[in-house]
This record gives sequence, C-alpha cells and structure tokens, in this order.
Amino acid sequence: MHTVVVGTSGVTASDVLAVARAGARVELSDEAVAALAAARGIVDALAAKPDPVYGVSTGFGALATRHISPELRAQLQRNIVRSHAAGMGPRVEREVVRALMFLRLKTICSGHTGVRPEVAQTMADVLNSGITPVVHEYGSLGCSGDLAPLSHCALTLMGEGDAEGPDGVVRPAGELLAEHGIAPVELREKEGLALLNGTDGMLGMLVMALADLDTLYKSADITAALSLEGLLGTDKVLAPELHAIRPHPGQGASAANMLAVLKGSELTGHHQDDAPRVQDAYSVRCAPQVAGAGRDTMAHARLVAERELASAVDNPVVLPDGRVESNGNFHGAPVAYVLDFLAIAAADLASIAERRTDRLLDKNRSHGLPPFLADDPGVDSGLMIAQYTQAALVSEMKRLAVPASADSIPSSAMQEDHVSMGWSAARKLRTAVDNLTRVVAIELYAATRAVELREGLSPAPASRAVIDAARAAGVAGPGPDRFLAPDLAAADAFVRAGHLVAAAETVTGPLR
Repeated sequence: MHTVVVGTSGVTASDVLAVARAGARVELSDEAVAALAAARGIVDALAAKPDPVYGVSTGFGALATRHISPELRAQLQRNIVRSHAAGMGPRVEREVVRALMFLRLKTICSGHTGVRPEVAQTMADVLNSGITPVVHEYGSLGCSGDLAPLSHCALTLMGEGDAEGPDGVVRPAGELLAEHGIAPVELREKEGLALLNGTDGMLGMLVMALADLDTLYKSADITAALSLEGLLGTDKVLAPELHAIRPHPGQGASAANMLAVLKGSELTGHHQDDAPRVQDAYSVRCAPQVAGAGRDTMAHARLVAERELASAVDNPVVLPDGRVESNGNFHGAPVAYVLDFLAIAAADLASIAERRTDRLLDKNRSHGLPPFLADDPGVDSGLMIAQYTQAALVSEMKRLAVPASADSIPSSAMQEDHVSMGWSAARKLRTAVDNLTRVVAIELYAATRAVELREGLSPAPASRAVIDAARAAGVAGPGPDRFLAPDLAAADAFVRAGHLVAAAETVTGPLR
C-alpha cells in the first residue's frame, strides 16, 4: 500500500487524495517528530509559569479572560473537545473526514502547534486503522477552524463518541480503538484547542473538488465537440490563431481539446447545406470561452489550495524563537472565496451544456435531426424528459452558486464577529460537482445519439471511440422509447469514472 510521509513543510494535493480516497498509510517523518517535541517543550515551559497564555492556561474564545489553574487544565482540554463536538445533521462522507483528519495532522506536524508527538502518532494510527469518526453536516462557520467537525474527530482520539470501523459499521469509538490496539489520548495543555482550530475540512473538500473538476472540464470539452458534430457545426472557430489573440490559457486549452476530438470528422462544416447559416449558436461557438474561464478559475483555486497545503493553521502558534502568539490565520476567507467561485463556474458550464442538449432536441434548431431525437416522434417522446432532468439539475446548480462567503453570522458573544462560512461553501460545491457530472452525462447521451442519427457521415475517430466505449458500458444508442433512467445512470457512471476522457484519449492522446 502507498505510504504518505508527513514532514514539517506541508503536504501535496496528491497526498490528500491518496489518504482520503485511496486509503494510503500515513507515517510521521523523523523531522516532524523532532519538531513536535521541540514545540512541546516551549508549551510546557510556558505552562509552568504564572503568566496566562491563551490556549495554554486560559479559557477559549469569549472566555479567554479566565486564568485556568494547573490542576484544571487537562479537564479544560477534554471539555473543549466534548463541548465543541456539537454537530448535527447527516454524516459527511468518509473521504471528507479522512481528508480533514490528515490535514489537521499536517499542521500539527509543522511544529507550530505544541502538540506532543504521541498525539500526532495516534492520529496517524486512527487513519491507518480505517477508523472514521462520525462527523455531521452542520457545525462549522469556517472561522476558528472547522470547529465542530474537527471536534468530532478529536473526540474519537479520546476514545469517546461514535466512529465507523473499517467494515462500515458505526460503533463506540472506544471499542474500535481497543480492537486496533490504539490507546486513547489524555490531552494536555493546548492540545484540545490545537486539534480543532483549522480550515482542514474546507481545504480537503477543495482539493477533492479540484480533482473531480479537472476530469469534468475535459469531459465537457468532449461532449461539446460531440454536440457540435451532432449539430453539423463548424470547427473553424476552434483554430489556434483565433484563441491566440485572446490569450486566456484555459480558453486555449479547451479549444485545443475540442479540435483534437473533432479531427477527421465528416460532420463538421455543413453550414451551407440544406439549412444555411453564417454562425453557430453561442452555446456551440463559445464553448471554449466558457469552459476556459472555468479552467482559469480552477487554476487560481489550485494556487490557493497549494498555499494552504503548505500552511500551519492554528491559534495560538508556536514560533521558532519560542514565542506563543495569537493570530487570525484560522480564518477561512481565502479558501471560502475560491470554493464559491468554483461553484459559479460549474453552474455556468452546466448551463451551456444544457443549452446544447436542448438545441439537439429541437427540430427547429437541430438542422435535420428528429424531434427530441425520437425514433418515431409522436409515438415516441425520445429524450424530452431527459432534458427536463438536466434543466432541473442546472437550476439547482444556479442556486448553489449563490456565495456562502458573502454571508457572516457573529458567534461566541461577538468575539468571533466575522466568519467565512467556508465549510458551507465546500458542502454546496460538492453537490454542484455531483450535479455537473449528471449534466455532462445527459449531454453525452443526447450528443452520441444525435451523431449516430447522422447517417452517411462518419464522426471523428475520437468521437467514434467515445461512442463505442459508451455503448460497451451500457449507455444505449438510438431506438424506440424505453425505461430511460438506467441509461442515464450508465452515462453518469461512465463520466464519473473518467471513462469518457479515457476513451477519447485513446485517439487524441492526453487532453489538456
């Protein structure tokens, strides 16, 4: 099994994906263990002094003015975890919990938190055992960290609360730890606070969304090319020299992808046939501009994610000169903004894909295709309601594109009076990505049928490879009406697994 070694300088997006989705093992580097021990020595020295230090010998948030005596400090750390584990609603996905635990471990291993090496090792042991704390949908405002979600994870380290075992069964966390030979941690000064004061949940969801969107943007380029073929459109608008004079990188990449898919097609360039036209509709002609803008948005979001992956997010932090300083680095604004931005871009990509699908189904705009791509229009309804489903998904995505980060609701007796709502932005982005997959799948379903209905004209070799692979995967072709939901589910699975991109790339080579 792949192993990810955590040091003091952060982790990569591929590390997060390996641990969250592929179950990679986690190990602490010797450098990290040494940094943990050194920072802990600083915290222990401060704890022995009479002067109050936030997070070490004081209460938290609005209660930070109370000095806590040494005999109550272990109780203080236990209590913050128990009281902050206040999430409600449905459980979040296993991959999200693993990502946020791994990213909290990343910050702890930076040597800036003052947590003991044995606590960090316990976190790694829990990840490696396949134990997944039960974390709920609601409880984070994206400021002072993803407090409730991280607290539920910290509760598992203490042997309290509920967790899911490797077998998928939810049981008391203490039982699961015992079965795997993991001793519950006894938290000391600052450790409870350090376990729950980070933007790890929203960052983990950002990293995974970027990975999914990378595949989806390539998929959308392919389905746009198929729709262009089905509509007998022109590929001249994809010429590199046209995109060079508006040099947005994403636009150029999207146009190049579409051009590669369309190479060798007999279906393009029929503008002056039976139904002459000067230009294709915007949804066809401007596909690279819209998808390209989304790609450039992703590039910015990836830059933010890379910076966060190299960050140590905690409050207070232990500095190399021995100071323990309060700060505001836990605020989720940088991550929240790009999560919202990605949801906007995803909604627009879905919207233009739906417009192409609708055009394929409308006999007045499809340039010779049967109404709704039906086998016997009137007797058969064809893909009429598939487009309804697609439209419903797009409408939902438009609602999800409303920014969460534009909102703020004060908490902690006005001490935390401006929050990022980044966790909420991440949760709705996950739904948006899920829906975008379905939207692209429906365009794929309609476009492949349209291409096959153009008898006597051969699609591009890459298009043919996509159609053949889709049919082999259970995505049925033209014919009389049938129970449509299973066909759409097969198309969704085909796109979701990356098989659409893989099929096109057997001809085009790697797409951008």
